[in-house]
Amino acid sequence: MDFWNTLLAAFALMLVLEGVLPFIAPQLWRETFMRMVALPEHQLRFIGLTSMIVGVLLLFWVH
Repeated sequence: MDFWNTLLAAFALMLVLEGVLPFIAPQLWRETFMRMVALPEHQLRFIGLTSMIVGVLLLFWVH
């Protein structure tokens, strides 16, 4: 049961962090989102992969 609590806490924290920029600077968030939509698919995939790798490395470092 501890796994599910940790997973739910991580998901909740992700939602909080995702909401910070639209709350604080909605215009900047909108402009950034529009630029990302215009990126080619291979660049979006690279950004996603890089983000996942950094996240996994951060998890290993923390634990």
